[in-house]
Amino acid sequence: MDTNTFAYVNELMRITSEPGDARTVIEKFLALLRHEFVFDNVAVYLQDSETGTLEVVYARAIGRAKDAEADAAWGETFASQVLARRNLLVQEPEPNAATADRVKQAYLLGLPLRADGLINGALVFVRFGGPVYEDDHLVIASLAVELLSGWFERNNWKQMHEELKKLKRQMQLQEDFVSTISHELRTPLGFIKGYSTSLLREDTSWDKETEKEFLTIIDEEADRLSSLIENVLESARLQSKTLPLRFQPLRLDAVIRDAAARIRSRYKELDVSMDLQSQTTIHGDGVRIAQVFENLFTNAVKYAPNAPIFVGLQEVGRSLVVSFMDRGPGIPPESLPLIFDRFYRARSEKATGTGLGLYICKQIIEAHRGKIWAESTPGQGTTFFIELPIT
Repeated sequence: MDTNTFAYVNELMRITSEPGDARTVIEKFLALLRHEFVFDNVAVYLQDSETGTLEVVYARAIGRAKDAEADAAWGETFASQVLARRNLLVQEPEPNAATADRVKQAYLLGLPLRADGLINGALVFVRFGGPVYEDDHLVIASLAVELLSGWFERNNWKQMHEELKKLKRQMQLQEDFVSTISHELRTPLGFIKGYSTSLLREDTSWDKETEKEFLTIIDEEADRLSSLIENVLESARLQSKTLPLRFQPLRLDAVIRDAAARIRSRYKELDVSMDLQSQTTIHGDGVRIAQVFENLFTNAVKYAPNAPIFVGLQEVGRSLVVSFMDRGPGIPPESLPLIFDRFYRARSEKATGTGLGLYICKQIIEAHRGKIWAESTPGQGTTFFIELPIT
């Protein structure tokens, strides 16, 4: 192998070792391949794992037929033959099919693609009007299909690895959720059971003030338990897209003020400042949008206690953008991409919770065709952004 050939093969190998989507990698690879291996049309077929049918993942007319109608299904029958025989196939025009139109004289070359040791596709080349495929052409084409097969195989393993990671994380989240929800259910039930049992004791009498205190605790814990159960049910309805939304004209600044007033009534010392610059009306479900802001306020009180909160609202293009900022401890960088996942709770958190609040917020905002995201610097606080379309 001379120096030029070695460099050429090395460049082909480099392209198929690069990360990237299938179309980009195949495009670059075949563009370089055509420097030494001439073809007019090319198509890559892969077998669907469920139906067993061949599906074209890449097809392009490059040479003499590039001005002809591009047919993505070109070569499918021939590709099926390659897959069935599991071997390289060459097909030349019939000897008596002479015609002045060279585009109608197709010389086909098909090579099987493999993944995990199994043939699962075909790479098909076509030359219109020749030349015929010589032995050195077949060597180059065989090298090309081996390199592409290797790329597809690595890509499949990478996708499988990512899916397994996601599945493992989801299983861990659900396991954590079961543990958390068990604790969260037992806590209010323990209070309710304990104080109600105390009130029912016949050997003890309680003064009116103590009875009122016990009943207040029972009432609060019953509300907490009800809220917990409702969050679990609501997250399930959101996940299955069955939560009903009642859209109507809505002023976002008014919803934010109402939510702030309710949170201030519960936390008298809470420092909340607002700069609501837009009174533009949007269409939304006022109850659900208010729920989002109440969740954000509750989160801030829980994870950034005694920290001031700032809420901003401005019109950006055809959207309203809300910024909800606290000056708390912030969110660790490794946790930030996961905070909107169902059941997710950072393991370092000391505050209680089910990991459903931000998940519910995200689902509600996305149901309004909006976006929600967070930015955080540890030690400096967290800012949540919500973008909702005006129309």
